[in-house]
Amino acid sequence: MNTIQPEVIQAYLNKHVTTPLYAHVETTNGAYATHNDPDFHNAGMFIRNVVIEYSIGQIKGHGPYRVGLKLDHGWLYVEGLTDFELHGDQLLLAGHDRLGRLACALHLDPKPLPQGATEVEDQ
Repeated sequence: MNTIQPEVIQAYLNKHVTTPLYAHVETTNGAYATHNDPDFHNAGMFIRNVVIEYSIGQIKGHGPYRVGLKLDHGWLYVEGLTDFELHGDQLLLAGHDRLGRLACALHLDPKPLPQGATEVEDQ
């Protein structure tokens, strides 16, 4: 992945205003890491292949960055973004901590995203 270049991300967001996009949003404070502290409360969020259209798309900050997308009835907002990949009309934004662990992700694509896991596992 590359370090976020705000002007590249803003150009993508501007280009896709009112375009139906499939969205993947994920946040975690440690779902991919092992924690040996029984008092640690792990939290996260995952949503995939939700079709959105936004009227305003903005990237803000000086690194880590935040992206806000104004939807018909609210906002989709992801904060802590550090890296990106752009493949044609597919944009992947991710936020990694100092150790390189994933903290958040925002993936936008005019085509459906690969499905992956379909069930929530009980651990």
